[in-house]
Amino acid sequence: MGTPEAADPVRRDVERFLVHVRDERRLSPHTVSAYARDLDAFCAFQDEAAGAGSWSWTDVDRRRIRSFMGAGTRAGLDRRTVARQVSALRSFFRFLHLDERVPANPARTVRSPRMERRLPGHLSRPEIERLFDDAALRAGENTLEGTRDLAMLELLYGSGLRLSELQAMDVGDVDAKGGQVRVRGKGRKERIVPVTGSALRALARYLPRRLDALDGTTTDGAALFLSRRGQRLSRRTIQRRVRERLGTAAADAGLSVHSLRHSFATHLLDAGADLLAVKELLGHVSLSTTRIYTHTSRERLRQVHRAAHPRA
Repeated sequence: MGTPEAADPVRRDVERFLVHVRDERRLSPHTVSAYARDLDAFCAFQDEAAGAGSWSWTDVDRRRIRSFMGAGTRAGLDRRTVARQVSALRSFFRFLHLDERVPANPARTVRSPRMERRLPGHLSRPEIERLFDDAALRAGENTLEGTRDLAMLELLYGSGLRLSELQAMDVGDVDAKGGQVRVRGKGRKERIVPVTGSALRALARYLPRRLDALDGTTTDGAALFLSRRGQRLSRRTIQRRVRERLGTAAADAGLSVHSLRHSFATHLLDAGADLLAVKELLGHVSLSTTRIYTHTSRERLRQVHRAAHPRA
């Protein structure tokens, strides 16, 4: 993000919006950075089409936004990226309209590209068993890495956490007596989720090893998951460690950290869990986001029906 004193009035409005979503709406740094990239891309598109410094936000209409979408598609951007850019413009122009900087929101009626709802990849129950058998074997060596990796896997699958939520966890977020953890989700919203007994046992094994990583110079003493140097584990490191463990348990090479969250939801629904309860556990704002997991469960039911019914 640049400075609020940007010389170009167009960029100044962008900076004001970014400060607004960061400080007032308290969106995550990841979301603010995405807004910044998408709005910068639109400004660059307008500069090339109309000339830098020769246009204002009141010049932008629905047609210009559609042209921007077309340019992105021709440049090879996928539908998801183009849809995100349109969403950023919609939020930005809503901000300008409320601030009476533009007479209307030209992006409000622009339709985003139709998205294909892809079924999330997830692990089968036998793969989950292999994953945790292997992780428990490594944790048995009582090393920092082995005990830490098992605890991370138990929380990701046992509580359905996002990567960002796991990475941001502090020691104080764990309530072992209550069998729950405090989670900071999207938009910095907090929720309390239950943890499994196996996750609590894995944490109890890991926490003494965690103390070994602390020294007097660490600045991340509150972080739950630490590196050998006493620093909070980065998202990239967590991704790498989890992918290594997934590679030993499952045949699908495309599985990721998020696949454990998908597995959590799918296995709960397979066992008859209420959709609204799963929505709350996952921290979803909309029930439609949770419903994608029901498709996976329905496919499993179809397979059972075909295999078991005499006339299937």
